[in-house]
Amino acid sequence: MSKDRRDGKYLKPASSIHAIMPYLMPNRTEAEVYLQDTIDVTELKKHLERKNKKIEDYKITIFHAFVTAIGKTIYNRPVLNRFIAGKRMYQRNDITVSFVAKNKFLDDAEERLLVLKVKEDMKLDDISKKIYGDVAKVRKEGGNSIDDILKLIAKFPRFIVSIIMWIFRKLDFYDLVPSSVINGDPNYTTVLISNLGSIKSNPCYHHLNNYGTNSILVTIGEIREQNVLDDKGNVVKKDIVEVGITLDERIGDGFYFAKSFRLIKHIIENPKLLDEEVNKAVEYEK
Repeated sequence: MSKDRRDGKYLKPASSIHAIMPYLMPNRTEAEVYLQDTIDVTELKKHLERKNKKIEDYKITIFHAFVTAIGKTIYNRPVLNRFIAGKRMYQRNDITVSFVAKNKFLDDAEERLLVLKVKEDMKLDDISKKIYGDVAKVRKEGGNSIDDILKLIAKFPRFIVSIIMWIFRKLDFYDLVPSSVINGDPNYTTVLISNLGSIKSNPCYHHLNNYGTNSILVTIGEIREQNVLDDKGNVVKKDIVEVGITLDERIGDGFYFAKSFRLIKHIIENPKLLDEEVNKAVEYEK
């Protein structure tokens, strides 16, 4: 009997430590590690300004660039695309990124859940067009299937909702959650990204969820000017973004995570790499 799931291939644990960790820490929230650092986006802003001068109907944003950089990093660092489900480790079949889009920037504005599959031949332009199109569509037509399911469940009394969620957790353990739910649920994606910079906020520590297969959550803060020392010791102004990443330590180790974060920084700070296909190998100082 195959141990594979619909969304991933079973991985035999490389060591006894990795084999036992899902039993020692059965919940994803018990295995969180958190990385936080700043990234220089000065050159990225200039790069996007040059590209956007040639575009009339939409704009490539810093957020689009981060989605591309994260996708490119995961293609180069495939351990990041693993997850724990049913106390087993899997290599995810696809690289998927999810995020929330508000209809309007108001406190009571409705939120929509969006999922993007990052295909191996995509570049920044492709990802930007896809995100722009998906956001525009969902704001015009309404939510996806997961939005409708959540609205329906929320109408029931508390004890009914509790029973429904207990059933869903059991289905989740055995990979029996309906595809109609999984396909639009950010809890079943490689990375969930929260763009807090769009609401003028700094990144926050954000927990993972025990439901689903999502192993990485990224929060992006607001761009701000900061005085830094250059290689010659001169004070220069740079555009800086603070980024926070929460990961499930059961899929890898701190050394691998730290090197992966350095690669994200390298790609963002060398934005021409974003114009290459996401699956192209990146040479950088490791």
